[in-house]
Amino acid sequence: MVALSSLQVVQFRPPQDLSLHKWRPRSFIKCRIAEPTGEPAPLGQKTKYMDGFFEKAFMTLFARKMEKFAAPVKNGSASKEKGWFDYDYESFVDVSKRVMQGRNRKQQQEVVREVLLSMLPPGAPEQFKKLFPPTKWAAEFNAALTVPFFQWLVGPSEVVEVEVNGEKQKSGVHIKKCRYLENSGCVGMCVNMCKIPTQDFFTNEFGLPLTMIPNFEDMSCEMVYGQVPPPFEEDPVVKQPCLADICTLASPNSSFCPKLEA
Repeated sequence: MVALSSLQVVQFRPPQDLSLHKWRPRSFIKCRIAEPTGEPAPLGQKTKYMDGFFEKAFMTLFARKMEKFAAPVKNGSASKEKGWFDYDYESFVDVSKRVMQGRNRKQQQEVVREVLLSMLPPGAPEQFKKLFPPTKWAAEFNAALTVPFFQWLVGPSEVVEVEVNGEKQKSGVHIKKCRYLENSGCVGMCVNMCKIPTQDFFTNEFGLPLTMIPNFEDMSCEMVYGQVPPPFEEDPVVKQPCLADICTLASPNSSFCPKLEA
């Protein structure tokens, strides 16, 4: 849902001669899976995670930013404001669901944009454009950063080689089984609260094209830095039906997820 790597890279100026083959970001934000295999659970089962200090800190940070846009909790009484580290992943996803209530697709995407901008220092997008013009190196560098800094949100991922404008480069990120989609079970949340706003944020605010390609068959996802995303109307996700087996608000009679309507 959110471009966490962008929040980190704007804070330093990497050397111009930095080689990605010699440098790899060390992940102090570990995505610790509690499954016996160490891999995401099979499709149809929810992966168990062991979230630590850093994971809960990021969940809380984003959830608290989003709370002011979220509909009230429907429990018959005023909800007490959560403190730091009171959020877990389920409550973070719940905030996302409440942000969607009463908003159309474009309004949901605008909320995510506002939340992302609120986390950046003044002038950060302009600085990012100077540090990372849309080059092969910038695309590969951001892909490398995405793997450690996105793990708390989407689960395990890895850098992969992709083809952009006829050129092969290691600017792709393969998310094995997206934690956000797995926990929400909602096509609309995946598209409106993650895919489209993240693509737009990198492409329009930062000037570095990004295309996200979710696979609703196995809940994996491909992020391709350097590739310009298609217009929404031409994106295959617009024809994606609800995940009827796991979405509690699924519309089985519709050929596509109703939350994708304008």
